[in-house]
Amino acid sequence: MSIYRIDSRISLVDLMDLSLQERTGSYIINEESLTIVETSASPSIPHLKKGLSKLNINLEDIQYIILTHIHLDHAGGAGLFLKECPNAKVIVHPKGRRHLSDPVRLIRGARAVYGEKFDDLFHPIVPIPEDRMIVMEHEEKLKLSENCTLTFYHTPGHANHHLSIFDSVSNGMFTGDTCGIQYTVGSKHFYIPSTSPNQFSPENMKVSIRMYKGLQLDRLYFGHYGVTEEVSFALGEVERWLDLFMEKSKEHFSSKRTWEENVKAISAVLFELTKSTMVQKGVDPDNPIFKLVTLDTNVSAMGIVDYFVRQNKGEKSS
Repeated sequence: MSIYRIDSRISLVDLMDLSLQERTGSYIINEESLTIVETSASPSIPHLKKGLSKLNINLEDIQYIILTHIHLDHAGGAGLFLKECPNAKVIVHPKGRRHLSDPVRLIRGARAVYGEKFDDLFHPIVPIPEDRMIVMEHEEKLKLSENCTLTFYHTPGHANHHLSIFDSVSNGMFTGDTCGIQYTVGSKHFYIPSTSPNQFSPENMKVSIRMYKGLQLDRLYFGHYGVTEEVSFALGEVERWLDLFMEKSKEHFSSKRTWEENVKAISAVLFELTKSTMVQKGVDPDNPIFKLVTLDTNVSAMGIVDYFVRQNKGEKSS
């Protein structure tokens, strides 16, 4: 477990999601109202608590726990963590609230994807009482101190229940998965989209990214993983890769294949495309970062296949 002090206000605790370093983190905003962005899954909660202890933060001092969206690698541990934070409220998108209070569908969906690995990765998923949640509408604001106000934006594309959170002090955005993933290898940074199931929409993702561009941000705080100040380049790269992901996936998708067969074929294509680009730019092909790339491109392939299936059925993203 590592802690990165981004500045005097904001720290990042590595939550060791899937027992992997720099996979998923929790941002600690040290303002008058102490705020945490993301908890990851329940097995990450001991890492979060250890990080907070090293930062000399008592659980009783936490006022807000913000979830960018309810996918389990971002929010699965929120209910478990909340039990030890007596003064905290959980902030969530309006479309995510009911799934946190009654996580049956979340659990069922994750079990369908992860099968027998589910318990090791996510158990337990604890319901969050309705009176411990705050729903944030688009462009609604939350004052953390005299100098700091957070503004919440609804940013679909990765998921319909996705919030992005603008921090007025750093002129930065906590992005969740809206504008993808940052891989860091030494001094090199790579940015690719995150297109996981089952609400992925490339059209909506582009709208959200372009909204980011219009805000003239100075920082992006990625859910996976870390902060960047090369905002314009990062957003441009994610858009470019999104087009590339969709183009290559369309070439290898076949309605005659099963869902699993399409995922396998497209996952291999996305992995090789990403890896070859990173290797060309100087990353050792045996670098452990490719464990993350394997995981991410497989989940992204699932979302793209799901999108193609919905499109073939004439369904529209909503």
